[in-house]
Amino acid sequence: MKLQVRYFASIREALGLSETVEMPPGSTLGDLRGQLIARGGTHAQVLGRGKALRAAIDQAMAEESALLKDGAEVAFFPPVTGG
Repeated sequence: MKLQVRYFASIREALGLSETVEMPPGSTLGDLRGQLIARGGTHAQVLGRGKALRAAIDQAMAEESALLKDGAEVAFFPPVTGG
């Protein structure tokens, strides 16, 4: 299945605006993150498991266990802090 992956804030600065990613049916958000990390380089640095990171699927906050569907938009962004 094809997914549109979008990046925001500091993640966008490192990886660019977006990319299309292919994943097998039944994949979860965690599977997608793992595949992106496995690319190594900047993807691994920015999306690594030890990094504070939030994610949304089709503009709804999601946990790593969330199932993905074909054509979904997945967004990764750092946690927002306010003052």
